[in-house]
Amino acid sequence: MKQTNLNVKKMMKRLILLFLAFIALITPIFNRQSTARAAEGWPSNYGGVMLQGFYWDSFDATKWTNLQGQAAELGQYFDLVWLPQSANCGGTSMGYDDLYWFTNYNSSFGNEQELRDLIQAFKQNGIGTIADVVINHRKNVSNWVDFPRETYKGVTYELKSTDICANDDGGKTKQWATSNGYSLSANNDTGEGWDGMRDLDHTSANVQNNVKAYLDMLLNDLGYVGFRYDMVKGYAGSYTKMYNESANPTYSVGECWDGTNTIKNWIDATGKTSAAFDFQFRYTVRNAINSNDWSRLGKQNDGNWPLISTNVGSGAYKRYAVTFVENHDTEKRSNAAQDPIRKDTLAANAYLLAMPGTPCVFLTHWLAHKQAIKAMIDVRKAVGIHNESVSLNTASAQSYYAVRTTGTKGILLCVVGPEAKSYTPNGQWVKVLEGYKYAYYLSPSMETAWADLASGDYDQVQSVTLTAVSQDANAQVVYTLDGSTPTASSTRVKSGTTVSIPVGNTTLKVGLLIGNVVSGIVTRQYNIQEKAPFDPYQINVFVNTDKVGWSMVNFWTWGGDGSHAPKNATWPGDAVNYKVTVGGKQWFRSAYTIHSESDYVNFVFSTNTGSPQTVDINNIREETYFEISTAMDGGKYLVNDLTKEVTAIDRVALSPTDDTPVYNLQGQKMQPSSTLPKGIYIRGGKKYVHQ
Repeated sequence: MKQTNLNVKKMMKRLILLFLAFIALITPIFNRQSTARAAEGWPSNYGGVMLQGFYWDSFDATKWTNLQGQAAELGQYFDLVWLPQSANCGGTSMGYDDLYWFTNYNSSFGNEQELRDLIQAFKQNGIGTIADVVINHRKNVSNWVDFPRETYKGVTYELKSTDICANDDGGKTKQWATSNGYSLSANNDTGEGWDGMRDLDHTSANVQNNVKAYLDMLLNDLGYVGFRYDMVKGYAGSYTKMYNESANPTYSVGECWDGTNTIKNWIDATGKTSAAFDFQFRYTVRNAINSNDWSRLGKQNDGNWPLISTNVGSGAYKRYAVTFVENHDTEKRSNAAQDPIRKDTLAANAYLLAMPGTPCVFLTHWLAHKQAIKAMIDVRKAVGIHNESVSLNTASAQSYYAVRTTGTKGILLCVVGPEAKSYTPNGQWVKVLEGYKYAYYLSPSMETAWADLASGDYDQVQSVTLTAVSQDANAQVVYTLDGSTPTASSTRVKSGTTVSIPVGNTTLKVGLLIGNVVSGIVTRQYNIQEKAPFDPYQINVFVNTDKVGWSMVNFWTWGGDGSHAPKNATWPGDAVNYKVTVGGKQWFRSAYTIHSESDYVNFVFSTNTGSPQTVDINNIREETYFEISTAMDGGKYLVNDLTKEVTAIDRVALSPTDDTPVYNLQGQKMQPSSTLPKGIYIRGGKKYVHQ
């Protein structure tokens, strides 16, 4: 009997061990399933800041390689960067006429390896990359209803004509399909229609399988961390829920432009698996600035409150609000008015970065006001403002608006408008930052030192104001310029003192000094170069049309510092009739001024009333001779650069050791080449581009 009991015990022990092993085996499976069901759309109490890493036609400026070179700088301030749709679209494209999903990532911004390198560089610098996902519609290969056939990891993916909504293009697609022996889906669109490309039927199992595999590839192969869904009003929000529960992105935001209730309803339809851009926030800022009435920041926009407002679901939607003041669809473009903020973009960003929600800074604003926006982000993160922070309208008038936002580490008072600098807040506040039509104050309870000049690269000697943010009226600041930690014996100054930062690399550390105790240390890194001011110069752009037989040429221009829009603001731009003869050929010529080192001009050349036309020619900043080729890409003529052949210009820097006299294109003798600004010069009978 004892032996039998012993055997039973051994058997029970084995069964228990087997059961525990089985539990250990299946637990990860259940965890994965649970995680897949728990897509949350956007993190709670998220304190990150996002950058829209492109603008319209930013093909040259935002090449993957160019952005990769900025990863270290961007990583100091931005937690997320949103990229344009990154696959091949069959020609020059911003990505919204998407064609390939799986196999061709040679886009207008770079090739697949460059994209992977960029995403990896961002990751190494603490940045998550957001993919622009265009799944409402899709471009066709050769006719109205065919799509690419792509094989990815041994599986072939292809949308069929039956995956196109029955009412696509108001019935035009169905009419064409029937006439040519094709069938469409029996189902109408589940959202708003859009003419131009084929609206996909998201009720189709094939569409769903293709989209799920596509999103999985973006996350788990290319390395994106989340999605920006384009044109989500084009299909029911329940499908975004389906796709997010399948892919489980950390971040998801939809482009749902409309009234607050429409956006709320869409977020709810996704099961709160996605955030949405706070278009009402943007409209409110636009209206306040364009109407010169800053009190409108605290009011409804046509009966709609921004998502971040406590008036919307008692603030429950702040978590799902991605705020912005401008994007690629609203910015001022050279070929269309759009719906831009016409001025005061710096104050708009000051307000954006002081408020709840997840702020998304527009790239052109970042490039134009980089150091100021850096300083604003420094303040936001020091205060600990996050997407669910509480903000309170403090005071307002037509000439100013004051709002306080409570973070995890303190309170920020933001004042914007023409009277921002002269406004005197009630209570105890310490001003730490100010600029054109904006000022930032911190609550003194933060007990920290502050330096108002953000880290970064600068030209010429800079000044930085050091401030003691403290409840102690006798608090001072101590600082070092060699990177060492400040102590009570370090250089001591009164709060509000301005310190000069010399040329070279400097690590500034500033501490709050109360008695003999140093606390609240902040650090800034500066790289300052002594640089001569830029001397603007004029370039001529020449176009020869012999090969295509055009009798006249229109110049459509944009880009650079924004001053290069054509005089005729409607397409096809300026009709250029002036001709010169160079090298035995006739050339249409037009002149432009390059105003800064970052300035450039983009072109499209056309004839007649704008058709036919060339492809886009980007980033021209020197005298150039173009020949319209007979070759075409996507129905547009390619262009040959014949500058070197026509003028024998060597695109090299002039040697400062050569004593041969240098002349400009007007025949004036110039100073030694070591101090010449960039431009085109003549030396020894030859033209040179001095770079």
